[in-house]
Amino acid sequence: MSEAEYLPIIFAGLMALAVIVYAILDGYDLGVGILFPLDDTHQRDVMIASIGPFWDANETWLVLGIGILLIAFPEVYNTVFHHLYLPTAIMLAGLIARGVAFDFRSKSASRYHYGWDKVFKIASIVTSVSQGYMLGMYVAGFEQTTAAYCFAILSGFGVACAYSYIGACWLVMKTEGELQKRAANWARKAGYATALGVVAVSLFNPWVNVEVYDFWFSMPAALLLLMIPLICAVMFVINDRLLRQIPLPNDFACWVPFTCAIVIFLCSAQALAVGFYPYLIPGKVTIFQAASAPESLRFVLYGAVIVVPVILIYTFFVYWVFWGKATKLKYY
Repeated sequence: MSEAEYLPIIFAGLMALAVIVYAILDGYDLGVGILFPLDDTHQRDVMIASIGPFWDANETWLVLGIGILLIAFPEVYNTVFHHLYLPTAIMLAGLIARGVAFDFRSKSASRYHYGWDKVFKIASIVTSVSQGYMLGMYVAGFEQTTAAYCFAILSGFGVACAYSYIGACWLVMKTEGELQKRAANWARKAGYATALGVVAVSLFNPWVNVEVYDFWFSMPAALLLLMIPLICAVMFVINDRLLRQIPLPNDFACWVPFTCAIVIFLCSAQALAVGFYPYLIPGKVTIFQAASAPESLRFVLYGAVIVVPVILIYTFFVYWVFWGKATKLKYY
């Protein structure tokens, strides 16, 4: 296999890794922001404390994914942001507003905390819906049709629900007492909406993409892909049954809902990746057509071999250091 054949696959894999890790890690802290209860200051403080050590570093994966797209697949980068310039700008505005609100609530007088908390919540919703809209337009192949726009809007709210789901599961794992019970209730409700969203995408994707339909429903691929919705269904059922029993004695299995949510995210991403391969833009541009010159990819790979492990190491390290329940937030 030549460099022109295997290097694009390597970079597509790295980009897929960055995107799914971002969706999981920044997804849960966006979800926490969406769920911000404006009726309870103490609970908001604990929720902020639960994501405080992680949220900024989680966005590293978004930068990595976009950087790989720009360097390794410039044609696709241009096409994607040509069609998604406005929602991208809205998403970035939301991310900026989240960062400002997160920091300013800790530095401003206490009477301003409620206002910054509202900004944090609204910005989290805007960011999540924007990302979902972008995903919907991507799945629709950037078609400029009413059906595509409707699906993209539906996808926007679906992603917001999915982030709320994994965010609530994160809170079940990181909190205790009344907030944990409240988070379990949030997770159950968001889980129903997320399940409907997964079904909607699964039905729409093969309908608008002939290649996906042919692959998903051809043998033996259909038998293997059948495992993905089955696994997702099992995870949703396990989570729903467990969340009904929160809190369990000694906080037993509080990590299970978050783990199940991760599995659902991974399965959903795998279904999309397998269905679209080898296309980067569904039905239009393949990985090999869009890839930069092999010489450029080889040079960038030297840097990726160093940078990606470093990001993985400090990500694991920070989660190891700050493992355990979130404690009461204090400002000094």
